[in-house]
Amino acid sequence: MDLTTTYLGLSLKNPIVPSASPLSRELDTVKKLEDAGASAIVMYSLFEEQLQFEAAELTHFLEHGADSYAEATSYFPEPAQFHMGPDEYLEHIRKLKSAVDIPVIASLNGVSTGGWIDHAKKMQDAGADAIELNVYYIATDPKLASADVEKVYVDVLKAVKNAVTIPVAIKLSPYFTSMVNTANKLVDAGADGLVLFNRFYQPDIDIDNLEVAPNLVLSTPNEMRLPLRWIAILYGKVKADIAATTGIYSAEDVIKSLMAGANVTCMCSALLRHGVGRVTEVLNDVRTWMEEHEYESVKQMQGSMSQKSCPEPAAFERANYMKVLQSYV
Repeated sequence: MDLTTTYLGLSLKNPIVPSASPLSRELDTVKKLEDAGASAIVMYSLFEEQLQFEAAELTHFLEHGADSYAEATSYFPEPAQFHMGPDEYLEHIRKLKSAVDIPVIASLNGVSTGGWIDHAKKMQDAGADAIELNVYYIATDPKLASADVEKVYVDVLKAVKNAVTIPVAIKLSPYFTSMVNTANKLVDAGADGLVLFNRFYQPDIDIDNLEVAPNLVLSTPNEMRLPLRWIAILYGKVKADIAATTGIYSAEDVIKSLMAGANVTCMCSALLRHGVGRVTEVLNDVRTWMEEHEYESVKQMQGSMSQKSCPEPAAFERANYMKVLQSYV
């Protein structure tokens, strides 16, 4: 049975990749993930703000709040509380590359072009096999048009691509007006892969203390429906690899994502809830399902239930909406 797949030009032994999370901060944990069967690792993000500001300036910036990033639950900590600064991040890449045999994908998070993007080259030089570019921009200016928001993503991607020769994937928001059009713009700008979707950690309101409060809620399996739909729609319409992320908990989730057209499935919340051994459990269940259903390889199932291949393509559009409303009793 062949579980191998390709993603960002990398040959992977299976389609399960731990996504950016605190799990990548510790070398021993990454080793355990590799032993459990993970085929690659996406490191936690290095933020533009960490690279762009000196300590005093950063403190001032953070004190005014900056909760518009997917991996920041509310406000950034004080600079001294960052787990690793830019230099430590690069050294961590080097240590991971020396300690594990699986590909290491660095994660760079930012919303503007500028000198901080040069750090992408440093990630490459440190040994990163690829970069996941995490751009999450909240458009609050009423004069800013949707095309301008899309341009932010395209410009940052182009700048990173100009800085490196290794593959670059871009992690997307699900809220673009025309997802297929935007995806193709990003591919035309050089994206080697699309990661669907960025999961937003929304702030809450503490009504007793009258404060905006952090509120971290891990994903649930139901949340994979959104990326599943768009992966199925995009498959065959974009010339880039696709990673499914958000709500991947079980072998069934992995299989569905592959059938929709994903190259890999990225797990985070499931590992935080159940431990790194969850990778082994899911892989074993995937193998069992493939044997029972006579699938010989991952490639055989990939895209088999995409909109392009589905007998009822409208099921991914309004037809599903109408059937769901009529099916509730």
